[in-house]
Amino acid sequence: MRGPDVRTAACCEDGRVTDGHPELNEYEPGNGKPLRSKHTLRAMRVVVVLAILGLVLPGVVSTLSVASATAQSACETWVAYEVDGASGAEVRFEAFGPGGLGWECYSDGAFGGDRHIVSLGLIPGAPKLPSGVPRDS
Repeated sequence: MRGPDVRTAACCEDGRVTDGHPELNEYEPGNGKPLRSKHTLRAMRVVVVLAILGLVLPGVVSTLSVASATAQSACETWVAYEVDGASGAEVRFEAFGPGGLGWECYSDGAFGGDRHIVSLGLIPGAPKLPSGVPRDS
């Protein structure tokens, strides 16, 4: 078993004991005050939050833009397959839609009647149309 940890101490000319780092002899960390003021800390936090938003926000906007364009394209394909004479296709992102959370495809009827065609999911992809004759209901 080893004895207590004893450091070798050096003695200065004035008799004070040091641990071998004379440049740190009279150093007091922060001199009892915070190193930065409250205003500086708040400004640094704001800058950090803005920097993180600047890095994350373009990716989110780009992802939503691509998802919206993909969903619109897939919805137009589904409406052309499912409904004869539809005046258009409309895609919406819904939290509580018929398919749950995700993109929902509706056909625009000739007299304003929207009809749900298909749920495209949270991440829309290319439509996988069934083979055979399209159904008309």
